[in-house]
Amino acid sequence: MNGYNVDSYSRYRFWLESGYFDEETKKELEAIGDNREEIEDRFYKDLEFGTAGLRGLIGAGTNRMNIYTVRKASQGLAAYILRQGQSACKRGIVIAYDSRHMSSEFAVEAARVFAGNGIKAYLFDELRPVPELSFAVRHLNAAGGVMITASHNPKEYNGYKVYGDDGCQISPEEAGKVLEEIEKLEDITKIKPADINEAVGSGMIQIIGKEIDDAYIERLKTLSINPHLAAMVGETFKIVYTPLHGTGNKPVRRILAETGFKNVLTVREQELPDPDFSTVKTPNPEDKSAFSLAIDLARKENVDLIIGTDPDCDRVGIVVKNHDGDFTALTGNQTGCLLLEYILSQKKARGSLPSNGFVVKTIVTTELARKIAESFGVEIIDVLTGFKFIGEKIKLLDEQGNKKFLFGYEESYGYLAGTFSRDKDGVVTSMLIAEMAAYYSLKNMTLYDALEELFKKYGYAKESVSSFTLEGKAGLQKIHETMAKLREDKPSCFGSSRVHAIRDYLEGKRYVIGSDYAEDLTLPRSNVLYYEMKDDAWFCIRPSGTEPKIKVYFGVLGNSWTSAREKLNGLERDVLGVVKGLLG
Repeated sequence: MNGYNVDSYSRYRFWLESGYFDEETKKELEAIGDNREEIEDRFYKDLEFGTAGLRGLIGAGTNRMNIYTVRKASQGLAAYILRQGQSACKRGIVIAYDSRHMSSEFAVEAARVFAGNGIKAYLFDELRPVPELSFAVRHLNAAGGVMITASHNPKEYNGYKVYGDDGCQISPEEAGKVLEEIEKLEDITKIKPADINEAVGSGMIQIIGKEIDDAYIERLKTLSINPHLAAMVGETFKIVYTPLHGTGNKPVRRILAETGFKNVLTVREQELPDPDFSTVKTPNPEDKSAFSLAIDLARKENVDLIIGTDPDCDRVGIVVKNHDGDFTALTGNQTGCLLLEYILSQKKARGSLPSNGFVVKTIVTTELARKIAESFGVEIIDVLTGFKFIGEKIKLLDEQGNKKFLFGYEESYGYLAGTFSRDKDGVVTSMLIAEMAAYYSLKNMTLYDALEELFKKYGYAKESVSSFTLEGKAGLQKIHETMAKLREDKPSCFGSSRVHAIRDYLEGKRYVIGSDYAEDLTLPRSNVLYYEMKDDAWFCIRPSGTEPKIKVYFGVLGNSWTSAREKLNGLERDVLGVVKGLLG
């Protein structure tokens, strides 16, 4: 095969020659020519269906996001639903999508596959945010949901996220069962999607919209703790908001208006959907450069608070004015801690803080959250990275147990209050951030002032995350080798930074360095290594489940801002030196 991988090349030829594939797909493949690396990368495997579903580059090939990979995933999910019986088929699947390239096309394709299998599909009439999809699954008592999105990834990506009937992203166990059904599909050409017009006409595909919007917004309003604050600050209180060309534009502006915030200035250049995200390098609220236009508007209008949501509106970032008049982007950990302190303190002040309340955070989220929760006598629970694990705790402890969920968040700018959505919610979070900022403004404080008070009260926490992307098959292999090496060696130090204990979530064990002691971990198995360091510090290494990327998270606690920064810099230097050496 002239140096080609036989399987990759045969798949490539099949896509070129079969009458099942459309002409546009074939033209894209023909344009590759004799580029062996490109053919190999597009066809050496099927786009992996992981615990979050699919995510990948848009394009032709088995290792790309396109209507055919969407059909295959949908057929596997349909088979999984069919196994649950006729009742599940009638309850149906809810489908929503964001503003990315091909999102609406992928959503329609999924709906057609479900309808073709006799499963009812509820299809939103236009783009909607992730949290509304989660809400709609529960509101309609559906058997599951699909969200077409790649969150805050670059414009070249799209994805397919699967939700269970509880509104959570499906668990690893459920994802494994769906994957089993997908892997049974030996011939993709046997998938026969229903005709869209016929399916809509027969009711197998039902278009939904405003009725779900209204129900969702009304439920969000019940989560306001101090609904009178917006009226108290009046029209002098201004907020700049940017949806970063995504799904947040309508619901975020609506919830702010309907809770009394009358002076919300929207960044007009980023207001409307744009799959190219043409005003930003990347549509990620974790990146301060995405707020450049918002900061310009805030300076012009003398605004202290900027709120921004990512394309599928499940993540929120905020930028605030500091004492020097410069705009500072708060980290996800900082925003989460501010919200946690506000929610718990205000519920306590109003006498509505339950004795059986609990907060959930991921293992890579700041330990400062633990200090805050414990100061109010509230239980805090750690889960693995992934908001589905936070949603799972809501189901087990709040819905089925005897505890009350108060708040959940992860360091990557995802937050949730309330239990009727089970994924991170940028809409309700925007409402609570605005309310919190109004509360502090009545005390002549900005959110920057509030953060300083938080650090003085609980300690100076500082965190960071570094990521390394290694493209292609070789990159994935190198990431696997790095994790295996660290797992095997169990290093007692990284440079001058000494390790106290290692939590290996793949083995399900916690090892104390320098002893034979090992204890079982209670969290699900996952390819994650967590290092407890000496002197109130930690770091964690985990590969991404959806991208050829490995991430290293760091956290320290100091008695001053300077000491925390110095401690973090030293830990990063020691650990990254080792990791870079392993990655080559």
